[in-house]
Amino acid sequence: MSLVLLLQGRGGMTAAELAEELEVSERTVHRDVLALSEAGVPVYADRGRGGGYRLLEGYRTRLTGLDRAEAEALFLSEVPAALREMGLEGVAATARLKAAAALSPALRDAPAVAAQRFHLDAPGWWAGDEPPPAVLAPLARAVWNDRRVSARYKGRARTLEPYGLVLKAGVWYLAARLGTRFLIFRVPRFDAVSVLDEPFDRDPAFDLAAFWTAQAAEFTRSLLREVITLRLSERGVRMLRHIADPAALDDALASLRPDGTVRLAVESVEVAFSQVLRFGAEAEVLAPPELRAMTAEAAARMSALYR
Repeated sequence: MSLVLLLQGRGGMTAAELAEELEVSERTVHRDVLALSEAGVPVYADRGRGGGYRLLEGYRTRLTGLDRAEAEALFLSEVPAALREMGLEGVAATARLKAAAALSPALRDAPAVAAQRFHLDAPGWWAGDEPPPAVLAPLARAVWNDRRVSARYKGRARTLEPYGLVLKAGVWYLAARLGTRFLIFRVPRFDAVSVLDEPFDRDPAFDLAAFWTAQAAEFTRSLLREVITLRLSERGVRMLRHIADPAALDDALASLRPDGTVRLAVESVEVAFSQVLRFGAEAEVLAPPELRAMTAEAAARMSALYR
């Protein structure tokens, strides 16, 4: 379908251009064109210089009657749990049926084949069986329809402009504008939400994915309040990227000295203790003294166990 839509939107394209756009080999492009032709799609090859593949003039493939809600939900259909919790599962199911109906008979088993081979499990491993927050569905409606909400968050009344929802490790977060600032709110902490009949104009420069990434990185960095000093072996240096918090890794590598001494930002001494133990004998704690004492005691106890 991607190949057909590319040809439909751009006219003619060479096999090399299609391969680059679809991130496949030219051999795959040739094979897919043959399969499309056999399935009744009128695609043909122009020979000679500047040639390529084209669709028969006037041919159009179209989805059968998708409305706006269905079209939007279709892009979330790979996250069924998220759709269910936002109250959009039925809309997405209808959209998938209409999309499947637009496929030729030879290709209509493609959704089932893909579903048996790929699955995105968005929630975290240890997420409980608690139902989604009651406020999630109205927040989702407000996000889709660009409507302000009157909300009570941790006991405080606020009027928000909800820009987007993020599902992280089984927990829902709302990105919203409050006044002139964009903020992140944890959805389960809303006490109540009412969707207002007040549309708002979205900032066209707002990028939900980029905003979330920046906020998550800033939050992670804010947790790293302590700094420890280690002396690492060569193997310990290689292990560092697998043990250090990702938000602390770049600064740690920048501080690395020729003798293996490194300064590492950590959440707390207790958390650092568990990280240091993962290095085994490949790291020596130089500071702070309390962490060095904790590690020495653990090493002595371990030595006694294996004596």
